[in-house]
Amino acid sequence: MMKEHTFEFHNGVEIPNIGFGTWQIPNEEAYEAVTMALKNGYTHIDTANGYHNEENVGKAVRAFDLPREDIFVTSKLPASIKGYDETLESFEETLSNLGMDYLDLYLIHAPWPWDEKGKDCTEGNIQSWKAMEKLYRDGKIRAIGVSNFSISDIQALIESCDIVPMANQIPFYIGRDQDELLAFCKKQDIVVEAYSPLATGEILNSPEIKEIAERTGVTPAQLCIRYCLEHETLPLPKSTHEERIIENKKIDFTISPEDMQRLDAIEDIRKK
Repeated sequence: MMKEHTFEFHNGVEIPNIGFGTWQIPNEEAYEAVTMALKNGYTHIDTANGYHNEENVGKAVRAFDLPREDIFVTSKLPASIKGYDETLESFEETLSNLGMDYLDLYLIHAPWPWDEKGKDCTEGNIQSWKAMEKLYRDGKIRAIGVSNFSISDIQALIESCDIVPMANQIPFYIGRDQDELLAFCKKQDIVVEAYSPLATGEILNSPEIKEIAERTGVTPAQLCIRYCLEHETLPLPKSTHEERIIENKKIDFTISPEDMQRLDAIEDIRKK
């Protein structure tokens, strides 16, 4: 459920409506980047074991002058790890890397290993999910979810496990709306997180996006981030430049229905 400044998972836990993404930020740069984000009002930090930066992400969160409970931290089970015991072991590694004793959100990073996209790992995902249910019930994680999961991937968990995923983190940006998956998640009360809301920068030079942004009085990046929120998805913009980190959070405006219609009609630039 989307509120003014947060989304609410179906278990009642709230998550700030914009997260600071750390994908592709090397560990040696992560401390400064996360510190800049926290200094500029971000209280939702997203990382993953597979990003190889959990150590300095955790260090920045611990060093910042805010109580741990005021900062929402997400990490992810590596896509290659499938299985009950393996998941428990990897989670403990993540906690150790971060220097924390609990996580706010933990996700299965993908339904298949990155080098075997499309592989059927249904049984492994079910076992990993059951391990995450245990960690959730033990109070080690406040919310559990998935990432890059299709409808059938999620359905398999729902049919075999006790807890419906609370989040699904997927690529979502202007031109890649994933309408069917979005509708399914909404029906199941699963919060959709939008990673790569700027399509790693590839859509910022779109003439149409630039024209609408200029007329709205915002930057193309701000328009793209607001677009995600208008679709009730939670954007995770990422930058290592402070001026952009500040800019990406200033999205206190709305996009007109007419402009949303135009933006919805834009084709995925990555397919051209």
